[in-house]
Amino acid sequence: MVSSNKWKRFLHVSYLGRVEPEELQRGLEDMKRLLEDLPPDIRLLVDFSRLEFMATACAAEIGLAMEMIDQHGVSLVVRVIPDSTKDIGMNILSIFHYTHRPRIVTCENMAEAVKVLEI
Repeated sequence: MVSSNKWKRFLHVSYLGRVEPEELQRGLEDMKRLLEDLPPDIRLLVDFSRLEFMATACAAEIGLAMEMIDQHGVSLVVRVIPDSTKDIGMNILSIFHYTHRPRIVTCENMAEAVKVLEI
């Protein structure tokens, strides 16, 4: 699920339940459309708190999403990952797909994330 707030320069990506590559492929179109309406230098919140399972094959689509966001311009990436076993290698993916090197913060819960994002 992808949503945005233009005035706050904010993009929110949330993963729910079981996630397969086909779902992420469809979500990339939504993300592209939302990014077109956002100014550059956005803040990104990625929420894994309701993720049950993500197929390892999703890494390719996650990489494409990171590149799309990086090309648009992102200054801050905040990830909510309460269960470290559900981290599919986001730090490694970030090295290869965020060429502009935004600040990246991983939080255990949404309350921490909100403080970091200052929203």
